[in-house]
Amino acid sequence: MRSETEKSPRQKPRHVAIIMDGNGRWAQSRGLPRTMGHKAGTEAVKRIVRAAAELGIEHLTLFGFSSENWSRPAEEVRELMRLLRMYLRAETADLHRNNIRLRVIGDRTQLEPDITVLIENAERLTNDNDKITVTVALNYGGRNEILHAASKWAQMCAEKEIEPSYSSAEEFFAQNLMTAGTPDPDILIRTSGEQRVSNFLLWQCAYTEMFFTRTLWPDFSKADLEAAISDFSARERRFGAVSAAQGDS
Repeated sequence: MRSETEKSPRQKPRHVAIIMDGNGRWAQSRGLPRTMGHKAGTEAVKRIVRAAAELGIEHLTLFGFSSENWSRPAEEVRELMRLLRMYLRAETADLHRNNIRLRVIGDRTQLEPDITVLIENAERLTNDNDKITVTVALNYGGRNEILHAASKWAQMCAEKEIEPSYSSAEEFFAQNLMTAGTPDPDILIRTSGEQRVSNFLLWQCAYTEMFFTRTLWPDFSKADLEAAISDFSARERRFGAVSAAQGDS
Protein backbone atom coordinates (compact mmCIF):
# COMPACT_ATOMS: atom_id res chain seq x y z
CA MET A 1 0.00 0.00 0.00
CA ARG A 2 1.33 3.46 -0.92
CA SER A 3 2.27 5.80 1.91
CA GLU A 4 0.61 9.24 2.05
CA THR A 5 3.89 10.90 1.06
CA GLU A 6 4.50 8.64 -1.91
CA LYS A 7 3.13 10.09 -5.15
CA SER A 8 2.15 8.23 -8.28
CA PRO A 9 4.01 9.33 -11.42
CA ARG A 10 1.98 11.97 -13.28
CA GLN A 11 0.55 10.58 -16.47
CA LYS A 12 0.89 12.52 -19.70
CA PRO A 13 -1.53 11.98 -22.57
CA ARG A 14 -0.13 10.45 -25.74
CA HIS A 15 -3.13 11.54 -27.77
CA VAL A 16 -5.07 14.79 -27.35
CA ALA A 17 -8.24 15.38 -29.39
CA ILE A 18 -9.88 18.80 -29.63
CA ILE A 19 -13.31 19.98 -30.77
CA MET A 20 -12.46 23.52 -31.85
CA ASP A 21 -15.64 25.41 -30.98
CA GLY A 22 -16.51 29.08 -30.58
CA ASN A 23 -15.17 30.83 -33.68
CA GLY A 24 -18.53 32.39 -34.52
CA ARG A 25 -19.22 33.56 -30.97
CA TRP A 26 -15.72 35.01 -30.73
CA ALA A 27 -16.40 37.12 -33.82
CA GLN A 28 -19.91 38.14 -32.83
CA SER A 29 -18.76 39.28 -29.39
CA ARG A 30 -16.44 41.71 -31.19
CA GLY A 31 -19.00 42.89 -33.70
CA LEU A 32 -17.22 41.04 -36.51
CA PRO A 33 -18.60 38.67 -39.17
CA ARG A 34 -18.40 34.97 -38.33
CA THR A 35 -15.84 34.48 -41.08
CA MET A 36 -13.36 36.58 -39.09
CA GLY A 37 -13.79 34.14 -36.22
CA HIS A 38 -12.80 31.28 -38.48
CA LYS A 39 -9.71 33.20 -39.60
CA ALA A 40 -8.73 33.73 -35.96
CA GLY A 41 -9.42 30.03 -35.36
CA THR A 42 -6.89 29.12 -38.04
CA GLU A 43 -4.24 31.08 -36.14
CA ALA A 44 -5.19 29.11 -33.02
CA VAL A 45 -4.62 25.86 -34.94
CA LYS A 46 -1.08 26.94 -35.80
CA ARG A 47 -0.45 27.95 -32.19
CA ILE A 48 -1.74 24.72 -30.65
CA VAL A 49 0.05 22.45 -33.13
CA ARG A 50 3.33 24.11 -32.10
CA ALA A 51 2.41 23.91 -28.42
CA ALA A 52 1.47 20.22 -28.57
CA ALA A 53 4.77 19.41 -30.28
CA GLU A 54 6.69 21.35 -27.63
CA LEU A 55 4.84 19.52 -24.85
CA GLY A 56 5.75 16.10 -26.23
CA ILE A 57 2.26 15.05 -27.29
CA GLU A 58 2.52 12.22 -29.81
CA HIS A 59 -0.88 12.64 -31.48
CA LEU A 60 -3.13 15.68 -31.85
CA THR A 61 -6.50 15.26 -33.55
CA LEU A 62 -8.54 18.34 -34.47
CA PHE A 63 -12.20 18.42 -35.52
CA GLY A 64 -11.98 20.81 -38.44
CA PHE A 65 -15.24 20.35 -40.35
CA SER A 66 -18.05 17.90 -39.64
CA SER A 67 -20.25 16.18 -42.19
CA GLU A 68 -23.12 18.26 -40.76
CA ASN A 69 -21.33 21.58 -41.34
CA TRP A 70 -22.34 21.66 -45.01
CA SER A 71 -25.74 22.94 -43.81
CA ARG A 72 -24.17 26.21 -42.68
CA PRO A 73 -24.63 29.35 -44.84
CA ALA A 74 -22.91 28.93 -48.22
CA GLU A 75 -20.73 32.01 -47.66
CA GLU A 76 -19.43 30.60 -44.38
CA VAL A 77 -18.67 27.21 -45.94
CA ARG A 78 -16.80 28.91 -48.81
CA GLU A 79 -14.72 30.87 -46.31
CA LEU A 80 -13.89 27.70 -44.35
CA MET A 81 -12.73 26.01 -47.55
CA ARG A 82 -10.69 29.08 -48.52
CA LEU A 83 -8.98 29.07 -45.13
CA LEU A 84 -8.29 25.34 -45.49
CA ARG A 85 -6.61 25.96 -48.85
CA MET A 86 -4.54 28.78 -47.36
CA TYR A 87 -3.48 26.66 -44.39
CA LEU A 88 -2.37 23.74 -46.54
CA ARG A 89 -0.46 25.95 -48.97
CA ALA A 90 1.21 28.06 -46.29
CA GLU A 91 1.87 25.52 -43.55
CA THR A 92 2.74 22.20 -45.22
CA ALA A 93 6.41 23.06 -45.75
CA ASP A 94 6.70 24.41 -42.20
CA LEU A 95 5.11 21.26 -40.76
CA HIS A 96 7.65 19.21 -42.67
CA ARG A 97 10.59 21.34 -41.48
CA ASN A 98 9.45 20.79 -37.91
CA ASN A 99 9.17 16.99 -38.32
CA ILE A 100 5.36 17.09 -37.97
CA ARG A 101 3.22 14.52 -39.78
CA LEU A 102 -0.16 15.61 -41.15
CA ARG A 103 -3.08 13.23 -41.69
CA VAL A 104 -6.62 14.00 -42.80
CA ILE A 105 -9.59 11.76 -42.02
CA GLY A 106 -13.13 12.03 -43.33
CA ASP A 107 -14.99 11.72 -46.62
CA ARG A 108 -13.02 13.58 -49.29
CA THR A 109 -15.51 13.01 -52.09
CA GLN A 110 -17.37 16.25 -51.35
CA LEU A 111 -14.22 18.37 -51.23
CA GLU A 112 -13.10 20.39 -54.23
CA PRO A 113 -10.46 18.53 -56.30
CA ASP A 114 -7.76 21.13 -55.64
CA ILE A 115 -8.23 20.74 -51.88
CA THR A 116 -7.94 16.98 -52.22
CA VAL A 117 -4.67 17.41 -54.13
CA LEU A 118 -3.31 19.76 -51.46
CA ILE A 119 -4.20 17.22 -48.75
CA GLU A 120 -2.57 14.35 -50.63
CA ASN A 121 0.59 16.38 -51.24
CA ALA A 122 0.82 17.37 -47.57
CA GLU A 123 0.32 13.80 -46.38
CA ARG A 124 2.90 12.48 -48.83
CA LEU A 125 5.51 15.09 -47.90
CA THR A 126 5.14 14.66 -44.13
CA ASN A 127 4.45 10.92 -44.04
CA ASP A 128 7.77 9.90 -42.47
CA ASN A 129 7.88 12.66 -39.85
CA ASP A 130 7.66 11.44 -36.27
CA LYS A 131 7.76 14.31 -33.77
CA ILE A 132 3.97 14.50 -33.61
CA THR A 133 1.11 13.34 -35.84
CA VAL A 134 -1.54 15.98 -36.41
CA THR A 135 -4.80 14.51 -37.69
CA VAL A 136 -7.45 16.87 -39.03
CA ALA A 137 -11.02 15.58 -39.38
CA LEU A 138 -12.68 17.09 -42.47
CA ASN A 139 -16.19 16.23 -43.62
CA TYR A 140 -16.09 13.68 -40.81
CA GLY A 141 -18.86 12.03 -38.81
CA GLY A 142 -18.37 9.36 -36.16
CA ARG A 143 -21.59 7.50 -36.93
CA ASN A 144 -20.75 7.26 -40.62
CA GLU A 145 -17.28 5.98 -39.74
CA ILE A 146 -18.75 3.19 -37.58
CA LEU A 147 -21.35 2.29 -40.22
CA HIS A 148 -18.64 2.11 -42.87
CA ALA A 149 -16.56 -0.27 -40.71
CA ALA A 150 -19.67 -2.36 -39.94
CA SER A 151 -20.47 -2.63 -43.64
CA LYS A 152 -16.94 -3.84 -44.39
CA TRP A 153 -17.20 -6.34 -41.51
CA ALA A 154 -20.49 -7.76 -42.84
CA GLN A 155 -19.09 -7.97 -46.36
CA MET A 156 -15.96 -9.76 -45.15
CA CYS A 157 -17.98 -12.29 -43.13
CA ALA A 158 -20.22 -13.00 -46.12
CA GLU A 159 -17.33 -13.39 -48.55
CA LYS A 160 -15.38 -15.71 -46.25
CA GLU A 161 -18.51 -17.49 -45.00
CA ILE A 162 -17.48 -17.10 -41.39
CA GLU A 163 -19.65 -16.77 -38.30
CA PRO A 164 -19.37 -13.27 -36.80
CA SER A 165 -17.95 -13.13 -33.26
CA TYR A 166 -17.56 -10.25 -30.83
CA SER A 167 -13.80 -10.63 -30.31
CA SER A 168 -12.93 -10.71 -33.98
CA ALA A 169 -15.37 -7.87 -34.75
CA GLU A 170 -13.74 -5.53 -32.24
CA GLU A 171 -10.27 -6.14 -33.68
CA PHE A 172 -11.59 -5.74 -37.24
CA PHE A 173 -13.29 -2.45 -36.38
CA ALA A 174 -10.12 -0.99 -34.88
CA GLN A 175 -8.24 -1.83 -38.06
CA ASN A 176 -10.91 -0.39 -40.37
CA LEU A 177 -11.66 2.92 -38.72
CA MET A 178 -10.23 6.06 -40.31
CA THR A 179 -7.92 6.40 -37.30
CA ALA A 180 -6.38 2.93 -37.74
CA GLY A 181 -2.84 2.89 -36.41
CA THR A 182 -3.50 5.76 -33.99
CA PRO A 183 -4.07 5.14 -30.26
CA ASP A 184 -7.44 6.18 -28.87
CA PRO A 185 -7.52 9.71 -27.44
CA ASP A 186 -6.50 9.99 -23.80
CA ILE A 187 -8.28 13.32 -23.43
CA LEU A 188 -10.90 15.14 -25.50
CA ILE A 189 -10.97 18.91 -25.09
CA ARG A 190 -13.94 20.99 -26.19
CA THR A 191 -13.73 24.75 -26.17
CA SER A 192 -16.52 27.37 -25.82
CA GLY A 193 -18.38 25.83 -22.87
CA GLU A 194 -20.44 23.31 -24.84
CA GLN A 195 -20.47 19.85 -23.26
CA ARG A 196 -21.13 17.29 -25.98
CA VAL A 197 -19.02 15.23 -28.39
CA SER A 198 -20.93 16.22 -31.57
CA ASN A 199 -20.45 12.97 -33.49
CA PHE A 200 -16.66 13.08 -33.09
CA LEU A 201 -14.58 9.89 -32.63
CA LEU A 202 -17.52 8.03 -31.07
CA TRP A 203 -15.86 4.60 -31.12
CA GLN A 204 -12.42 5.87 -30.15
CA CYS A 205 -13.59 7.94 -27.16
CA ALA A 206 -15.19 5.07 -25.22
CA TYR A 207 -12.77 5.61 -22.29
CA THR A 208 -11.43 9.04 -23.13
CA GLU A 209 -11.28 11.66 -20.38
CA MET A 210 -13.37 14.77 -21.18
CA PHE A 211 -12.30 18.34 -20.53
CA PHE A 212 -14.64 21.25 -21.22
CA THR A 213 -13.51 24.86 -21.11
CA ARG A 214 -15.40 28.12 -21.62
CA THR A 215 -12.44 29.54 -23.56
CA LEU A 216 -13.43 30.17 -27.17
CA TRP A 217 -11.22 28.44 -29.71
CA PRO A 218 -9.56 31.59 -31.14
CA ASP A 219 -8.41 32.45 -27.60
CA PHE A 220 -7.18 28.95 -26.74
CA SER A 221 -3.49 29.12 -25.85
CA LYS A 222 -0.60 26.92 -24.86
CA ALA A 223 -1.42 27.75 -21.22
CA ASP A 224 -4.98 26.46 -21.76
CA LEU A 225 -3.62 23.26 -23.27
CA GLU A 226 -1.24 22.84 -20.34
CA ALA A 227 -4.15 23.36 -17.91
CA ALA A 228 -6.14 20.59 -19.61
CA ILE A 229 -3.14 18.25 -19.51
CA SER A 230 -2.55 19.05 -15.84
CA ASP A 231 -6.18 18.23 -15.06
CA PHE A 232 -5.86 14.97 -16.98
CA SER A 233 -2.66 14.06 -15.13
CA ALA A 234 -4.45 14.29 -11.78
CA ARG A 235 -7.19 11.86 -12.79
CA GLU A 236 -7.28 8.13 -12.20
CA ARG A 237 -8.13 6.22 -15.36
CA ARG A 238 -9.88 2.95 -14.52
CA PHE A 239 -11.20 1.75 -17.91
CA GLY A 240 -14.14 0.13 -16.13
CA ALA A 241 -12.07 -1.44 -13.32
CA VAL A 242 -12.10 -0.72 -9.59
CA SER A 243 -10.07 2.30 -8.50
CA ALA A 244 -6.66 1.77 -6.97
CA ALA A 245 -7.79 3.42 -3.75
CA GLN A 246 -10.66 0.94 -3.36
CA GLY A 247 -8.34 -1.94 -4.21
CA ASP A 248 -5.85 -0.91 -1.52
CA SER A 249 -8.47 -0.52 1.18
